[in-house]
Amino acid sequence: MDNKIIEVKNLSVFYGSTTILQNIDFHILRGEIFIIAGSSGCGKSSLMRQLIGLEIPYSGDIFINGINFTNSSPKVRSQIMRDFGVLFQSSGLIASMTIEENIELPLREFTDLDDEDISEIVKVKLSLVGLAGYEEFLPSELSGGMRKRAGIARAMALDPDILFLDEPSSGLDPVTAAALDNLIININKALKTTIVVVTHDLSSIFNIGHRVILIDKSINGIIAQGTPEELKQYYNNSIVYNFFNRIG
Repeated sequence: MDNKIIEVKNLSVFYGSTTILQNIDFHILRGEIFIIAGSSGCGKSSLMRQLIGLEIPYSGDIFINGINFTNSSPKVRSQIMRDFGVLFQSSGLIASMTIEENIELPLREFTDLDDEDISEIVKVKLSLVGLAGYEEFLPSELSGGMRKRAGIARAMALDPDILFLDEPSSGLDPVTAAALDNLIININKALKTTIVVVTHDLSSIFNIGHRVILIDKSINGIIAQGTPEELKQYYNNSIVYNFFNRIG
C-alpha cells in the first residue's frame, strides 16, 4: 500500500492577480507529523485552506489516499473531508456554547448516535486532551491553551485520519506551548493520526516535526524540505539556514 496519505502536485494559488504559491510539490506520509513552516505572510495558511478543501487551487492537484481531491465530485469531496479534523488559529469554538456542546456539533451533524453515546464520546475526547470535567464551561472561561485543547478535542470528535492544526501555539506562553506540543506528540503516537501543522514557531517545529517544508515569499513556493535537523544544517541557502538557526 502506498504510504502517502496526501500528495500535492504542481499546485498554484492566485488571489486576483497576486501570486501566493506556485509549482508546489510535496507529499505527506501516513502517521507522520508534517510541518508547513515559513515567515508570516508566506502562504502557509493559504496552503492549508487548499489541503482541507476550503479553497480550490488555481492549478495543480491534491490527492488524498490516492483519490484526486481537487477534481472529485461534491459527494466524493464531502466523504474525503469527513476524514479531516481541523483546529483553526483562533480555536474556532462557538462562544455561546459550552465545551460539551462545541464537541457535540460534528457528532450531531455527521452521525446517528444517540445522546448517551455522544455524551460518552465527548468525555473521552476531553480526557484525551486533558480537559476532563470541563464539559459545562464556556470558551471564555478557559485559558488560551485550554481553548486550543478543546478545539483539538472537537477536531478529533469523528476520529479523523488527518488532523490539521493552524498555528496551534500562536498566542501561548512557552510553557503552555510546550504542553500543547506534548499533546500533539501523544495523539500522534497513541492514535497513529497523521498531523499537519502550520507554524513559524521554531521550538515547536523541533519538538514535534518529523518532516518540514519551508515556504518563502521570495519564490512563492517551497525553498527547502527535510527533517528539522537537516534544515538546521542547510548551508546551501542562507534563507533556510537563517530561519532554522534564528538568525535575523
